Amino acid sequence: MTELRTAHTADLDIVTLTAARTLLDTVFGGDMTDQDWEHALGGIHALLWEDGELIGHASVVQRRVLHGGRALRTGYVEGVVVRADRRRRGHGAALMAALERVIRGGFELGALSATEEALGFYADRGWRRWQGLTWALTPLGIARTEEDDDGVFVLPLPEVPIDLTAELVCDWRDGDVW
Repeated sequence: MTELRTAHTADLDIVTLTAARTLLDTVFGGDMTDQDWEHALGGIHALLWEDGELIGHASVVQRRVLHGGRALRTGYVEGVVVRADRRRRGHGAALMAALERVIRGGFELGALSATEEALGFYADRGWRRWQGLTWALTPLGIARTEEDDDGVFVLPLPEVPIDLTAELVCDWRDGDVW
C-alpha cells in the first residue's frame, strides 16, 4: 500500500529527513551534493511511502525569479526522485500533483530545472520549457547561465502573464543556481 504525505521541513523528524537524503543519494548517485540537499530544504516535501519504505520524494521551496520587471514569488521544485524499481507506476505524477497544488495555492509561478531524462515528463504535465535566456543574480552582479537555458521549465499561473521568450533571472544560492 502506498501513502503520499506532505509536510514542511520543520515538521519532519530526523529519521524521515535521513531517509529522504539517502533516497536522493541512491537515485542521483555522485551527482547529489550537500548543496543540492540544502536546496530541497525549507519548504514543503511530498513523500511517497510504500509498506513503510520511502520510495519517492519531491519538495517545493520559495525563491524569487525576476521576469518582466517583477520579482515573482516562485515555488521552485527540488529533489524529485522515485526509487528505480518503483518507476513507471504514476508515483512521480503523484508527487508532482501534490507540489503543483502547493504552487497554485501559494505562488505566482512554478519553476524547476530538469534533467535530460525528465524533460518529457514535465512537458506532459503542462510545465513549459523556458525559451529565453537565463541569468542569475550573483554576489558579483548579474551573470548568464547558458548551461541552464535548455533545462529550465516554468508552470505559468493565470494571474501572472509570462513571456516564455523573455529573460528569466533567478536569485543567488550556492551550488547550482537553477
